[in-house]
Amino acid sequence: MSTILIVEDEVRIASFIAKGLKAAGFTSESTASGEEAALLATHGEFDLIILDVGLPDIDGFEVLERIRGQGVTAPVIMLTARSSVTDRVAGLEGGADDYMPKPFSFEELLARIRVRLRSEPAQGIYQEPGGTSLSHNGLVLDFLTRRAQVDGQWVDLSAREFTLAEMFLRHPQQVLSREQLLSAVWGIDFDPGSNVVDVYVSYLRNKLGKERFETVRGMGYRLR
Repeated sequence: MSTILIVEDEVRIASFIAKGLKAAGFTSESTASGEEAALLATHGEFDLIILDVGLPDIDGFEVLERIRGQGVTAPVIMLTARSSVTDRVAGLEGGADDYMPKPFSFEELLARIRVRLRSEPAQGIYQEPGGTSLSHNGLVLDFLTRRAQVDGQWVDLSAREFTLAEMFLRHPQQVLSREQLLSAVWGIDFDPGSNVVDVYVSYLRNKLGKERFETVRGMGYRLR
């Protein structure tokens, strides 16, 4: 299981990212301090770092310079409200691997994280060598074609349907709350009061089999 360091001084955003990462099968540690982030990144064992530029003590560019100077090679994705080309270039030339302006969608952030990391498959599912597909109980998700296969038959899915199905396949038999699914699939700007999760679970039931997705009353949904 990959461990990610979150360096973000806005508590709401840091908490949101941490919850989404947990739902997606990652572990994380958070700090709001650039000084502490530099120490943690240098002496800890992190597989990836999410680094905000606007920190209260030293900014993300300095943190990046320090950790790269200490030989830290973990991928770094920078987050910032600054959207100028100059800032993006400064981050990338300073050793960042990716750069995302705020506000952002957690779905996009998760996709970028997965470009840098290969997620370990959850227990009970099979992942093809090279990470090109996931399968569980006759259901297969192919990451190259972004399609599903049900008992040998190919099924087309929308981008949201595919991402939601992936969440279930990475956590078979685990109850996933609506909050977890909203965080991981729809991102930071989505209205948490919406019934969109229920709507899309209904879509998956119609396309992949009603018996696969169980409603756990008062808690959420589970892939059988």
